[in-house]
Order: sequence, then C-alpha cells, then structure tokens
Amino acid sequence: MKKFVTIYVMLMLVAFGTLAQVADRSNFIRDSLDVYMNRALTNWRIPGAAVCVVKDGQVVVMKTYGVKELGLPGKVDENTLFMIGSNTKAFTATAMAMLQENKLLSLDDKVTKHMPYFKLDNKFAGEEATIRDLLCHRLGFNTFQGDFTFYNTNLSRNDVISKMGLIKADYAFRTKWGYTNSAFLTAGEIIPRVTQQPWEAYVKAAIFAPLGMTNTLALSADLPKSLNRTVPHTLVDGRLVTIPYCQIDAMAPCGSISSSINDMSKWVMALLNDGKVGPRQIIPTAAIQATRQPQDIVGSVRHLNGETNFQLYGLGWFIQDYANHRIVMHDGGVNGYVSSVTLVPQDKLGIIILTNTDQNSLYEALRWEIMDAYFKQPYRNYSEVYLKRFKSGQAEDALADKKLRDTIALKRQPTFPLSAYTGSYDNTLYGKMTITIGGDRDQLQLRFEHHPKMFATAQPLGGNRFYVNFSDPVLGKAIFPFTVANNKVTGITVKVADFVEMNTYDFRKVN
Repeated sequence: MKKFVTIYVMLMLVAFGTLAQVADRSNFIRDSLDVYMNRALTNWRIPGAAVCVVKDGQVVVMKTYGVKELGLPGKVDENTLFMIGSNTKAFTATAMAMLQENKLLSLDDKVTKHMPYFKLDNKFAGEEATIRDLLCHRLGFNTFQGDFTFYNTNLSRNDVISKMGLIKADYAFRTKWGYTNSAFLTAGEIIPRVTQQPWEAYVKAAIFAPLGMTNTLALSADLPKSLNRTVPHTLVDGRLVTIPYCQIDAMAPCGSISSSINDMSKWVMALLNDGKVGPRQIIPTAAIQATRQPQDIVGSVRHLNGETNFQLYGLGWFIQDYANHRIVMHDGGVNGYVSSVTLVPQDKLGIIILTNTDQNSLYEALRWEIMDAYFKQPYRNYSEVYLKRFKSGQAEDALADKKLRDTIALKRQPTFPLSAYTGSYDNTLYGKMTITIGGDRDQLQLRFEHHPKMFATAQPLGGNRFYVNFSDPVLGKAIFPFTVANNKVTGITVKVADFVEMNTYDFRKVN
C-alpha cells in the first residue's frame, strides 16, 4: 500500500500532536481500541474483524468485532476463520527453511534438482533458479505476472508450473523484484518431492499441529465446510455485497490458508520466541532467522512520521525500518479478505489483523497505530488519513465509470457488426476465450476456458473499443480494444483489475 502525506495529514498532526506528546500512548490498546475499531468498521464498512497484540510472550489483547456475514446475526469470535491470503507465504517459507535445517534440501538448491521438468521462457533462468529465488520473488517476473491465468481457475498445480514456462518475464533474471505467486506454488510443490507429503499435509503436521492451531485450514476448498467461518465481502458500485469464496488450491502454498485470531496468535508467539512453545522447540531458530534475512530491495516507503526507508524482502516477509525498529511484516489479500501480520522481534511485539472485506485499508492503518503507541510516537489517526484517500479514489472511479456509461447510452456504433467480433480467440499463456453475442443482442459476452463459472459482458463505446464488466467483481471493469487488419477483426487486448494482474493479455482471433 502507498503511504500518504497530505495537507490533511499535517493538519491532523497539528491537532493531535500536543496532546499526544503528553498522553501515555501505551494505553491506546487498553483504553481506546474498542472505540477506534467500532468507528473504523462503520467508516470502512467492514462486516467483521479480529485483532490480536502479543507482547513479551503474552497476549495483550485479543478482540473480535462485527459479524461473520453482512445482514446476519452471527458474531465473529476468537475461533472464527478468515482467509489470510498471502500471509500463507510465511508458512511456506518457514516450512522450506525447516526442511533445510533437517538436511532434506538447501534453499540454494536449483529448482531443477527437485523438479527436472521445471522450465522458464528464459532458459538460463530456468536452469539456474534456486528455491531461494522462488521464495524472494526474483525470477524476473513483473508483480502478479501470470495470475489471471492461475488465480481462481480450474488449472492444477502441475498445469500452473508448466504454464510458467510460457510467461515472457518483463525483466532479466535476478535484476528486479517482482511479486510472483506462482513461484511460491512451485516452492511448495518441492515439499512432496522431499517429504512424500503434499504441502498441505506437511504444514499441518510440522507447524499447525505442534503449535496447537487446531482450527486452521490449509486449503480453500475446506473453508465453506467450516461451521465457524466468515463470509467474503467486496464493494460493487458502492454497495457492500457477499461474494463466493475463491478456490485457489492450485496455488495453495502462496495464499490458501484460513485461520482464526486465536490460532494466529500461537503462530506469532512462536515466531517471536525463536520457535519455542514452552520448553519445546517446534520451529528451529535458524529456520526463523533464515526467513528474515533480506534478499531483495523492493523499493522505498514514506511513513506518515516523515521517514523514508528502504523496503526489503526476505523469504515470505517484507522487512523495513520504522522509528529505529526493524519491522518484519506481510499483508494478505484474497477475494473478500485482507489481513496483516507484523513482527517487531527486538521488542517481542506482534500484531495480527483480520478482516472480511477486500475493500479497506484498516488492516494497514491499525498496525501502524499500534506500533506508534508502543514506540511512543504521536497519534496520527491513520484510519482517517487512509479513508480520505480511499474515498477520493472511489469518487474518481465512479466518475470515470459514469463517463463510460454515458458513452454507452449514446449508442455509438462499433466499426463492424457485433457478429464480426464473435468467434474463438487464443492466448499462448492463458489458452482459449470465446466471444458470442449476449442475450440483450446489443452486447458481447466473453467466456474464458479456465474460468468456467465466470463471464464478461462487453458494450460498444464506438469504433473497436468495448466497455467490459466481469461477473466476478474482483476482476474489475476495463476498456478492451479489438485489433483490426485488412478490414477484419484479428484480436483483442484483455485487462483485469490490478489486484489480480497488472499485465495485459493479447488474444488472437483464430476463427
């Protein structure tokens, strides 16, 4: 997430600065958290949330707020499950580091040692890539590159790994950091090669069970079967709605875990205690340390306190400095959920925030608010600062959407009859897409081979441009241009929401 420094922020600092300097900020958790959270859930329109703060080996606070599903009375409790998205990655990286400590592999093993069939479009990269490269996002891919093909689709794990070889990486091998979900899947699929157990069985046996994380689920397919679970929500045209659970078990090692605030507290306490639970060493200390060693420079980050620091990446963790403290952290975002896990090892401080809507920045705002309280920083009301920018962005999106809808209302005609745009299309990486005339006869319908439950409608904007809405709101809205040569439609450029993938897909018309 981007950090914001605006005139509004400066006014907030002036307003709160004097009071904050004399107030005992350590009391924020005890005295003000409930008020802060109840206000934030209303302002951000979050149905349910859970928060835990761990300090010096003890749970300082574990609180739950709101409901599991909008409009229903079931309240979130300490054992209610949320999807944690990419906070799964720390489990996968830790599991790999544990296998290194057990001498079953080395993080510097080449991937082909365990997967001889592994290939990348860059032949040298495919031959030289190591497990460490997979776990720190330095294959040369752009952030999220390939995820439209892989995310919430009907592909198998082997299909995903095979299709990675078709991606033309945006950057040279090991030259630029790019967040690569399929790389974490590939790392996780090395686990059965050395343990004879699937990734999900190994993390359950090696991490969940010994830590007492009895409610935690490794696979997304199991969440709808749970009796104590939240429901995912998102915003569609300004309305908060429930959406289907995403099914991402083909990408499980990068993002499929569901957990509760109670179970996550056990994970965080173990990580802050060098892997020990009481006298028992559950996770080798060296394995924990291996995940926290910086591997790549992500970029720089501007904090509201005026600091600008480098942001680094370890193995499944972001690492940065803040107020003279070293922060180890990660966010998790998946359809209908966002979460954060933050560790401050030198202070033995851990912060966990779970929410069941993907349209909020409270998970980020609250972690900085809590850290500021412990670090004796002034009160900045991050939630209000972030909310102002969020609402501004929503207003801009709504205005842009209105302009497009107004254009559609003008009934500007496409260059060709709609039938000229129909047919079969193909993309080397994704596969097949079919375009037909929609039920209203004045629009097109797009269906994608690997998203059998999803479709998109395309309405003419004039010329060869169409306004596209996906039936899955997470995939967003976009303008798709068709390409034309020799007075014939030859292809179309597909773009989904940046949340899923930033790269575009050029589909070629085949008939």
